Amino acid sequence: MNSMQIDGFDLQHNLGFQDKGLLQQAFVHRSYMNEHAPEDETLADNERMEFLGDSVLGFVVSDLIYARYPEAPEGTLTHLRTLLVRRETLAQLAIELGLGDLLLLGVGEESSGGRTRLATLCACYEAVVGAIFLDRGLESVRAFILPRMEAILDGMEVNVMPRDPKSRFQEHAQRTLGYTPRYKVVEANGPDHAKVFTTIVSVKGVAKGVGAGLSKQDASQAAAAMALARAGEKAPEYMPEPELESRHGFGPEVEGIAVETPQAPVAASQ
Repeated sequence: MNSMQIDGFDLQHNLGFQDKGLLQQAFVHRSYMNEHAPEDETLADNERMEFLGDSVLGFVVSDLIYARYPEAPEGTLTHLRTLLVRRETLAQLAIELGLGDLLLLGVGEESSGGRTRLATLCACYEAVVGAIFLDRGLESVRAFILPRMEAILDGMEVNVMPRDPKSRFQEHAQRTLGYTPRYKVVEANGPDHAKVFTTIVSVKGVAKGVGAGLSKQDASQAAAAMALARAGEKAPEYMPEPELESRHGFGPEVEGIAVETPQAPVAASQ
């Protein structure tokens, strides 16, 4: 990434940055710092901006859905906000904006696919939001975020499922199978600041879904969403991850919903 690319991004999205260094910092991955910090003491990674951008993004999205759905209960608003600010949604927005092409990565991170890694793209999007807030203020953040978020909301069936996937799958499992789902964390990979958890949900010892997330709660919600989709229930939260699902023994999909094939028993735990 060079200054011309930063200028091009700034111009393309009508951001009007006064301090282009803030925008550039939003694209500096920690791995790049580890290799280049000794050469350039002015460099800083984007993790603090990511922290700030996460909070600013949450506020702007909360304000949007609060105003857009004045009759919606708190549970529905929380559900919508979760869908809009989750890793998969933000990573997709980052891809559409071409953020991955501008990232400054270390050699190891680059060679391991960091430029297309969902967690990295999500973090970069949040860092860009943080940079816009620092340089241009809240209204510029709104102008950058809201058109894309409103387009996503336009494509949703709102008020259909105010509860989270775990609650809905528990009701489904108890109604159809007579048992309560159990969730088990089977993997926890990555550094402490960006650990990815993998969880399997099972019913009566039979695996029904697997999910990954940056928290145990996110992973269990993703697993429940997959289980709902496999059972033929509506699950707009379900984001297929073929490699993860195959690695944990889940079969191919037919017409968008995975076939309910027998699975190896999974040790049950809460």
